[in-house]
Parts: sequence; C-alpha cells; structure tokens
Amino acid sequence: MTPRIRVALIGYGFSGSTFHAPLIRAVPGLELRLIGSSDTAKVHADLPGITVINDPLSAATTPDIDLVVIATPNDSHAPLADAALSAGKHVVVDKPFTLDLTSARALTTTATRHDRLLTVFHNRRWDSDFLTVRQALTDDVIGAVKHFESHFDRFRPQVRDRWREGDGPGSGLWVDLGPHLLDQVLLLFGLPDRVTGNLALLRDGARSDDWAHVVLNYPDKRVVLQASMLVAGGSPRFIVHGTDGSIVKQRGDGQEQQLLAGMTPGGAGWGDDPDPLVVHDGSGGRREIAALPGDQRLFYAGLVAALQGGAPNPVPPVHAIAVMACLDAAAESARTQRSVVPSLTNEERAAWFGG
Repeated sequence: MTPRIRVALIGYGFSGSTFHAPLIRAVPGLELRLIGSSDTAKVHADLPGITVINDPLSAATTPDIDLVVIATPNDSHAPLADAALSAGKHVVVDKPFTLDLTSARALTTTATRHDRLLTVFHNRRWDSDFLTVRQALTDDVIGAVKHFESHFDRFRPQVRDRWREGDGPGSGLWVDLGPHLLDQVLLLFGLPDRVTGNLALLRDGARSDDWAHVVLNYPDKRVVLQASMLVAGGSPRFIVHGTDGSIVKQRGDGQEQQLLAGMTPGGAGWGDDPDPLVVHDGSGGRREIAALPGDQRLFYAGLVAALQGGAPNPVPPVHAIAVMACLDAAAESARTQRSVVPSLTNEERAAWFGG
C-alpha cells in the first residue's frame, strides 16, 4: 500500500476549520497529523487528541510531515510557505496566494529550487454553479459568449472585528473573494487584455473595501465581476449572454453551508444543487438544465494523485500568479482610475496557457 501523506494544517480559523480539516479528513491518502493553532481548546473540541502546536513556524517545519496546508491570515502566507518549502515540505496555500505578485513569484522559485509541489487552494473550481455554467459553455448552449457576469455577494451589514475586515495588509473584500471570481474566469477565457476596477467602503465603520466591481476586457467579450457585503438577495450568481441566447444561474454552490452544518464531505447529498441553470433562447423560449453536483474534495484528491502518481498539479502556481496579477491590476486601477494591463511576463503568459 502507498503510505498516506502526513499533513499539517496551519491555522484553525474559519477557512482551516470549515474547509481544510473536513476535506483533508475525507480524502483517502491523506492523514491529518497536526494543527498549528493558538486555540488548542477549539481544535480539540472538533478533533480530540490531535497534536496541536501553537507556534505556526514550528508547525510548518515539523520533521515527520509531508504536506503543509497554510490557512493563516493573508500576510503570513508567504513567510510560512517559504519556511515549509525550505524544510522540504509540499505546500498548499489558501487564497490569496500571497500579498503581491513579487512574493508569489519568489515562492514559486523556492518550490522549484527545493523540488517541492506548491499549489493554491482555489476550491471554487469544484463548485456546482461554476461546473454547470462551464459545461453549458462547453456544450455551446448560447453560442459565442459576449457578456459574462459573476457575483459573489453576501449580506453582512455590520462590520465585524476580524482581520479580514480590518485595515491591515491582506484585508478587504476584493482580496478575499476576488481570487475566486478571477480564477474561475481565467479558466474559462484565459488572460484579459486589461482590467478596470472600482473598490469602495460602503458600510458604516468599514475599514477596508466591502464592495468591488471589476471589468475584464477581452477582444471579443466583457467580463463583469461583482462582490458586495450589502446584498440581501435577488442577485444571480452567474449571468451569461451569447450570440444564441442567455443563461442564468440564480443560486450559488451549497458546500460551504453543508460544511457549516456539520455534513461530512462525500455524505448523502454532498454537493447536490437543486437550482437549475435557466436558458433563454431569445425568442421567448425558456428551458432548464439540471445543475451538476459540486465536490471540493477533488482539489485534495487531485493533490494526492499528483504527489503519489505523478498526475498534474490541481492548481499550478502559474495559475495562481495569473490570478495575483489580475487581483493587483484591479486594485491599481481602483487607485489610479484607469485601466491596467496585468503585469505578467511573456514566459508567464505562455506557461499559463500551456498549463
């Protein structure tokens, strides 16, 4: 039998406890050995008896670990990943990859130098809503796409006392949700020519952006990305207009809600999506396409296949670098009030399309 991959999860906040720990434990070939956290009681309430190390750097470099998963605040991603790679570990970094493009490139260089696998947790590639829309476009349901709109909205009118909503490095809604929106669009359409961003602080007491509107310019289409903390309802997850019709996906993927409710990944009903894709043919006709199920376990299953069987990296670093370039371009555009070309080298552009 192939030995299981020994995993250290660094960080047990929302992302670590809600997504990473349950998904890791549900995927064959992975063994969650230890948690890096300062809140031992919280960890042991969920995972009795598991080893807890309160120093994240020590946890990331523990000798008997093969894979380190970093789910800490955004400003610690790069230093912890660098330390783990330098200690000979394979590394998963939660999104955003790093705070800036320079750090993302440096981490990729470190992984290459130490011959370690480095990947980024772009888990929304395996969401039901995105998979359903992607399949419809592959099947040419609406012809050539001309307008693509993707919303990731929430209703949280009160500013909470948490680092994601503070004013420190790596805070704000665009850095939090922009990577999801961008990664999905880049998978569909590749790299845009230009990015135009508008970020705002709309809630009373907001300390970082809580509203984002970003337009990606392609030669033959426009992509609109929207995120807000002040949407109580009525905003579709996806709206796509093409030369032969339109599609609308009203509701988003439900795996996050299932995880929060305590469902075990892979259990009965896991990833099921009762909300169909609606197709409008332009002549008043309307039909529905059943939504495909989502399954974010496939990120970790792909990682196991890459480490044990030589399969491709489920999210190559060059994909994450492209996301970072577009994330930075939108933020620069919002500051300067002009469109910005994503700052990627020719080699990165060629590698992305080839990767």
